[in-house]
Amino acid sequence: MDDALEADARGRRALWISLAGLAVTAVLQGVVVALTGSVALLGDTLHNVADTATAVPLLFAFWLGRRPADDRYPYGYGRAEDLAGVFVVVMIALSSLLAGWEAVDRLLHPREITGLWAVAGAGVVGFLGNELVARYRLRVGRQIGSAALVADGLHARTDGFTSLAVVLGAAGVALGLPWADPAIGLLIAVAIVGVLRQAVVQVGRRLMDAVDPRLVHLARQSAATTPGVLEVTRVQLRWIGHTLHATARVKVDPDLSFADAHEVAHVVQTRMRAALPRLGDAVVHPSPADSPHEDATAASDATRAGATTPVASLGRGAPT
Repeated sequence: MDDALEADARGRRALWISLAGLAVTAVLQGVVVALTGSVALLGDTLHNVADTATAVPLLFAFWLGRRPADDRYPYGYGRAEDLAGVFVVVMIALSSLLAGWEAVDRLLHPREITGLWAVAGAGVVGFLGNELVARYRLRVGRQIGSAALVADGLHARTDGFTSLAVVLGAAGVALGLPWADPAIGLLIAVAIVGVLRQAVVQVGRRLMDAVDPRLVHLARQSAATTPGVLEVTRVQLRWIGHTLHATARVKVDPDLSFADAHEVAHVVQTRMRAALPRLGDAVVHPSPADSPHEDATAASDATRAGATTPVASLGRGAPT
């Protein structure tokens, strides 16, 4: 419970700090816009201001995820964090479309940019601010296991790309190439599509209950090496928000009493939590090694998973 609360607090702290950093970046850019009248920088500033709003649904999701489970949501409210990740993915897609639209519009309707050095400097500030925020969100998101926070970090990185486009465009205009600004804008839009793909994979896998296979291996190994466990027939992990939930089936000596079998299951839970720091709830089901019901369950699981091995051949020691 302490680990879960600490992860939640770190996630909210990362959002508040990065929100403040982006706000400072937008204010500095806004001052330069007022002094130079750069339409390109104005668009980038408004873009950065609008995209800081992605922190709002994430903050709400972290708050909602702290509510205890109830009869309607027996697994709790952690999925709100994953739904917020979908919102972030949509915002990245809109960023790509907006960057591409503005680039095409500038190609068709060229605009004069004044105060090129100031505009380029503000673009650098925008790029550095967004990149620092992106690195911070990505680091904390990966440490606490939050796919939504990782996606928001990738989103901040796309904002940095658009700011970089302002810098490169100003440099091109300074060299007498007025088309450089929109041309680079198109390249940045394509780069954002690449970031969008990463975010879609990250959030999509989370919604499909995908986990790193190494985590499953660690959970299975910790259960298999527990004294009293003869065989591990199934291990399942899933993320709910930034907390892992596990279900495991193990075989024990059929001569063990109910109390002893329960104690073995309890030790398995403890060892799995030690191996997986982000593990919250863990349900371990012990069964006698000679139980035909457990073999039937394993065979059914293999059949649903599309296994080609005949059910009759699934006995003790068979993989599931």
